Amino acid sequence: MKKLLYGIDFGTTNSALAVYDEESKEITSTIIIPSLIYFYHEFSAVNEKNYVVGEEAIAAYLNDNMRGRFIKSIKQILSRSSFTETRIHNKRYTAHDLVAIILKELKERADKLMEVDCRKAVIGRPVFFDDDDVKKDTLAQTRLSKAAEIAGFEEVRFQFEPIGAAFAYEKKLVKKENVLVADLGGGTTDFTYLVLDPVKVGSKDRKNDMIASGGIYVGGDSFDSAFMWEKGTPYFGKNTQYEATPGKILTVPKSLFANICSWEQMNFFNVPRIKKDIDDYYYYSGNNRQFKNLITLLENNLGYSVFQSIEKTKISLSKADTTSFTYHKMDIDIDEDISLSVYEDIIAKDVARIANYLDKFMLENNIDAENIDSLFLTGGTSMVSSIQKLFKSKFPHVNLNSGDNFKSVAIGLAYSGYLF
Repeated sequence: MKKLLYGIDFGTTNSALAVYDEESKEITSTIIIPSLIYFYHEFSAVNEKNYVVGEEAIAAYLNDNMRGRFIKSIKQILSRSSFTETRIHNKRYTAHDLVAIILKELKERADKLMEVDCRKAVIGRPVFFDDDDVKKDTLAQTRLSKAAEIAGFEEVRFQFEPIGAAFAYEKKLVKKENVLVADLGGGTTDFTYLVLDPVKVGSKDRKNDMIASGGIYVGGDSFDSAFMWEKGTPYFGKNTQYEATPGKILTVPKSLFANICSWEQMNFFNVPRIKKDIDDYYYYSGNNRQFKNLITLLENNLGYSVFQSIEKTKISLSKADTTSFTYHKMDIDIDEDISLSVYEDIIAKDVARIANYLDKFMLENNIDAENIDSLFLTGGTSMVSSIQKLFKSKFPHVNLNSGDNFKSVAIGLAYSGYLF
């Protein structure tokens, strides 16, 4: 019987699983999937599983003409006490139910690959799920634990994600180093300062090597939301005016458009009163063409496909100085040139929050930049140009290192078996 341990990085954008053989002490396989769930438009009474996960979710969403429920960024609802449940085909899904779907998919794929039923896992978690809020952090941890149980795991330990990334990096070292790890994901940015030493790989007690950890609730989704607000919402009628009473012209409330800038706010539009308000705004605006795009967006569940275009724009600008923000579906037409400098201005506030938090983290933990031997960046957001510039300016004497931005945390988590 194989003795295996799964390292699981449940991420906002992507989730990864690394298989660790406890006898050979090697990583044998890794799996990565987008953290996406699609519930089919048509409910099947004979098919208990009315949803698909990961890459298949994208294909099913498109094949179903985008009529079903598409769910992304599930990790961000873990700490939201305001999110109690969502109902799909009259079935109740809590936050931990949705997370369990992703974890179970990873487990089933790995189990099938390895021909086992592995019930032992180290699961990653951000240093803080929601900035320094202990109550929200406890809620998120409880929900994640429940999700792991539902997914079929019986022996579970939790590890900070940046520590997982650090252990993956440690395997590559040839000498002892003081390392600052920055894990920049879709939902959070986490920092860990620790001592890494190749001779300690696999050691049981690493507590004294962990010098400091901290995090902030800012990540790639924050950048996408800021971009949607600045460049996307004008195409959906953000500046629409309507005639409230004869001769009295008002602007549609901006709060309406804040709710299309992130997935967890989309439930705002499910309330009949809100739907009626939107119809009224459209009528009293004289059937404004841009505002009609908002109705099309909501009625046809196009949110994810719009954010796919925003993601493509962000990725392009990590390699080029200009690109296009392009979207063409159901009479919604967006085609705008975006320069790197414009994009950097849009995300500047969020980057500044990361920079300010990093300064605070180093000051409170008495970390001298000159004593840092190495920087290790991981997570998809670490590739954003502004983030690269931030670390190069703060630590000009230190080389920026990175591993696989999507698998390194899971691999490091799998090396965290000492937690058992």
